[in-house]
Amino acid sequence: MRDWEKCYQDGETPWDHGSAAPPLLEMLERHGPGLLGDGPVLVPGCGLGHDVRVLAECGLPVVGVDLAATAVARARQLPAARAETYETGDFLDPAWRQGRSFTAIWEHTCFCAIDPELRQRYAEAAAELLESGRMLVGVFYLTPDMAPAEPGPPFRVSVAELDEVFGRWFELEAGWVPQRAYPGREGREWVAIYRRK
Repeated sequence: MRDWEKCYQDGETPWDHGSAAPPLLEMLERHGPGLLGDGPVLVPGCGLGHDVRVLAECGLPVVGVDLAATAVARARQLPAARAETYETGDFLDPAWRQGRSFTAIWEHTCFCAIDPELRQRYAEAAAELLESGRMLVGVFYLTPDMAPAEPGPPFRVSVAELDEVFGRWFELEAGWVPQRAYPGREGREWVAIYRRK
């Protein structure tokens, strides 16, 4: 398992582009922030909080959580947007989830970065944190051409697997290849809107 804290301490964070995910901006333009309810919105694996701040600018209370304390500390040092908060923690940990609920979850590169064996736990955690009718929305980095055993992260992800992993608890409302992407990710991402059953 990758030591995310060491990555941030050593400055080895090629996934951080210094700005919010372009597909997040595209999703907000298409559907508006109302899709995410009135908050709080959870952003797991938030890193330096670029997506968190964009969502907070929409007037939503947002919680960014990350395993790496250095990432969280740096996110807190950046200019605040509005009602965002950051926590060091693991949203896959039942103790972290206890007593919490959110009106939506925004996913960006967390799913592809965790060990594939933990993906069912991801779906279960998301389902536990969202009431029926609430949304799990995300941009998923697709790597269907990777061999299943090829080391990551990112680990192999396909649209079919996403539907299989989340299908027990969620219904797919919409999915598309975003037109806006970081350089090098064009055509390699999938925006999905899942509604909690």
